[in-house]
Amino acid sequence: MTRQQIFSIVFFSLLVLLLYQIGLMFKPFVFSALWAGLLAHWAFPLHIRLTKLFGGRDALSAGMLTVGALGMVVVPLVAMGMMLVREASAAEQEIRLWISAGGLQRLPDQVAAVPFIGGWLKSAVSGTSTHAPSLEQSLMTGVKELSQFLAGGIGGLLKNTFALVTNFFIMLLVLFFLFTDGRRWLAVLYDLIPMEESHKSKILTRLDQTIRAVVKGMLVTAIVQGLLAGMAYLALDVPFPMGLTALTIVLAPIPFGGTGLVWGPVVFYLFWIGATGKALVMLVWGIGVISMVDQFLRPWLIGQDAQIPVLLLVLSVLGGLALYGLLGLFVGPILISLLMTAVQIYREEYHLKPPVASAGSPTPS
Repeated sequence: MTRQQIFSIVFFSLLVLLLYQIGLMFKPFVFSALWAGLLAHWAFPLHIRLTKLFGGRDALSAGMLTVGALGMVVVPLVAMGMMLVREASAAEQEIRLWISAGGLQRLPDQVAAVPFIGGWLKSAVSGTSTHAPSLEQSLMTGVKELSQFLAGGIGGLLKNTFALVTNFFIMLLVLFFLFTDGRRWLAVLYDLIPMEESHKSKILTRLDQTIRAVVKGMLVTAIVQGLLAGMAYLALDVPFPMGLTALTIVLAPIPFGGTGLVWGPVVFYLFWIGATGKALVMLVWGIGVISMVDQFLRPWLIGQDAQIPVLLLVLSVLGGLALYGLLGLFVGPILISLLMTAVQIYREEYHLKPPVASAGSPTPS
């Protein structure tokens, strides 16, 4: 074994060990860095325009965009938390008024009007009528505890979740430096990849297309579904329509029934209060419009730009969600897109190259 070979073995062994240790050290921040990467990639054209507007001061542009990202997350979160606390208190008051007005005594007749399961519900509720006072007291206590739990839980989420706040500010820190130094880091990484220039360019272009397509598809679909659901909540006079609309937008990215976690209970509530016509309208609107938007708009927006088959796209979203959580909604399609690009490069380089005819070999007639 030559001196050069020994040096190579030692060097690469130390390099692998060093990368492994650094990977363990940075592991708690991987998801924060990935979120920052997605945000930086999505907002980088705006960063370039702002840098030109500020006379080439990219640090000023990066700082403004980072503060903007902070405001886009914190302000809606605080507003939603305050709104949920307020609406939970209002719901508690309404339930108290309903009980005081004798709603518990009228409950068996009301649930009997619920289609399909009304008879079963009436028999179940009527069995508790002999214990109305204790049931009434228990319900009042439960409502009060639920309201306090929601208020305390949201307050704790906003004030005491140290890990969440830490990861969020790490994401902002990474985001700032991706704006200022991201192009230089990308150029260094690009040069280190041991591939032909055309292949590296193809992978980078495909990665760029996929990230933009996934972000656009997720955001646009969630907003459209939330607005469609909000229109129904307002038109049908559902209580707390703004809070339900915001919750619908938040849950919309969850595949197969994300928005149904909101409009489904609304349908049951409308049946419960005897508004059967409104309940049927909400049910038809939820299944035929809100859910169909998710089934067609999101795959169309993502698949059209990222050029991923619909089946692979759906499976990658579900698999990514199961493996990486919410971040998997983006990571899954990105991995599938990179794999498709790698397969394309393989076909071009190895699989479909025409054989080279040697000298003296027979030519086809």
